[in-house]
Amino acid sequence: MTSAKSALAALFCASALAGGAVSAQAATPLVIGVSFQEMNNPYFVVMKQAVTDAANTIGAKLIVSDAHHDVSKQVSDIEDMVQQGAQLIIINPTDSAGVANVVQSVHDKHIPIVSVDAQADGPIDGFVGSKNYDAGVLACTKLGDTIKTGNVGIIDGIPVVPILERVKGCKAALAKFPGIKIVSTQNGRQERDQALTVTENMLQANPDLKGIFSVNDNGSLGALSAIESSGKDVKLVSVDGAPDAVAAIAKPGSKFIATAAQFPREEIRLALAMALAKLWGAKIPPNTPVDVALVDAQNAKTFSW
Repeated sequence: MTSAKSALAALFCASALAGGAVSAQAATPLVIGVSFQEMNNPYFVVMKQAVTDAANTIGAKLIVSDAHHDVSKQVSDIEDMVQQGAQLIIINPTDSAGVANVVQSVHDKHIPIVSVDAQADGPIDGFVGSKNYDAGVLACTKLGDTIKTGNVGIIDGIPVVPILERVKGCKAALAKFPGIKIVSTQNGRQERDQALTVTENMLQANPDLKGIFSVNDNGSLGALSAIESSGKDVKLVSVDGAPDAVAAIAKPGSKFIATAAQFPREEIRLALAMALAKLWGAKIPPNTPVDVALVDAQNAKTFSW
C-alpha cells in the first residue's frame, strides 16, 4: 500500500471509530486552522481552494492565514487560531526552524498539527509533501539532456527543506553531465519580481550562461522575462506545474523547457486527512510523500493541477 493510500485508509478507519463525532459536529462545527507561508502564488491559491471545498463538505469552520513569508506573523497567526478554538492545524511553514516553538505550543495543547509542502521543526504530528529531491532531479536531468554542456545558474529560494531538497536534487542530476558547471546561485525568494532582477544580474555577470534552474514556477516566470529580454538562448527549468508556467512551456520555441509538477490539491487533502485521523484517535504516518511528474513541451497542453 502506498503512503497516500495508507493515509486515506487511516482517515476512513478513524472516521468509523469516531462513532458519534459526525453528529456532534453538526451542533458544534469543527474548527480547522490553515497557515500558509504566502498566498502570492497560484500553488497555494489552489491549496486554499481545495481545503475550503473539503471543509465545506464536512461542515467545518475554516480559518486561513497568509504569513507573507514573515515567520513572526505566522507564529502570531497560529496563536490566534488556537485562541479562536482551532481543533486541528495545518501549517505550511515559511521558516522550518522558526516555527518550532509554536509547533511545540500547539502540541502541548493536544491539538493535532500537520505540516504540508514544507517540513516544520518541532513535534509535528505528520508531514505531507512532494518528493522535492526527485523534482530537482527531474527538472535538471531535462536541462542537462537539452544543453549537454555549458554554464548553469540556480535561482534559489527561502531556507525551507523542500527548496533545499530541490537544489540538492538538481545538483545531483547536473553532476552526471561532466560538461556542465554551476557558476552562480542567487536567491530569488520564489517571487517573480525578485527572480527577474536576480536573473538579469546573473545573465550580465555570466554572458555565456546556457541554462537556469528555478526552485519554483513563480520565480521562473520572472527568470523567463529576463531571459527573453536578453535575447540569449538560455534554457529554463523549474518546479511546480503552475498554469502560467505550463502555458509558457507549451509555446513553440519557448526557452522554458520543463517544470517538475507537484499536485497541491492532493497534498492539502492528504494533510487534512492526516490531521482529522489524528484528531479522531488514529495513528498516522510521520511522512506522506506525493509523487511529482515532468511537464515539458510534449505534455504541457494537456496538463493541469
